[in-house]
Amino acid sequence: MKILIVEDEDALREGLVDLFESAGHHVVPVADGLSAVERAQDPGLDVMVLDRMLPRMDGLAVLAKTRELRPDLPILMLTAKGAEDDRVEGLQGGADDYVVKPFSIRELVARVEALHRRAGLSVNDAPLTLEVDDALLDLGRCRFHRGEERIDLTARETSILRWLYLHRDRAVERSELLEKVWDTRGDLATRTVDMTVANLRQKIERDPKEPSIVVTVKGRGYAWGAS
Repeated sequence: MKILIVEDEDALREGLVDLFESAGHHVVPVADGLSAVERAQDPGLDVMVLDRMLPRMDGLAVLAKTRELRPDLPILMLTAKGAEDDRVEGLQGGADDYVVKPFSIRELVARVEALHRRAGLSVNDAPLTLEVDDALLDLGRCRFHRGEERIDLTARETSILRWLYLHRDRAVERSELLEKVWDTRGDLATRTVDMTVANLRQKIERDPKEPSIVVTVKGRGYAWGAS
């Protein structure tokens, strides 16, 4: 992978470079938000690891701008701000994953590699575009179009939609989404799936309280609801 590391603390940035290079990846390090936005436009970039508190442009602003320019780029936020509200804000802002400092080195590498794998779910397994609820879902470009409105989706949100569509004949449990989309253990006690689906519904459903595309199956998980 080609990984963009955005971290203003010199020692940590250098440590992350060594960590990912030793895992066999090519690393592009930058120390401020504006440089991050510039380098994120590289079409050869695979994943961004983004600090939240940065000089010249805050991490959330970098996230928003990058989502506008590269909606399909997997982004992991790596930050000391670990309160639930901070995590929710990061995920709702477009992050695909959120890791709090201090972190496990092995877990961080595994999460970044999992993001890359999930973003690479074969587009040959599902159509690139789907007509849903009088709208157009573009799985290839991670976009949702309703009328003149274009909504950018994160790589993880797109992967959820793709997985539900591929298994539209049944309900998909939260544990399965954790394993297949997050590439982590399905027995983890976490609300990450529900939080991500709630944010996704805000983007694509006419009425997020009465969803028709990503529907809840009581006691099981979620299912593809679009005809």
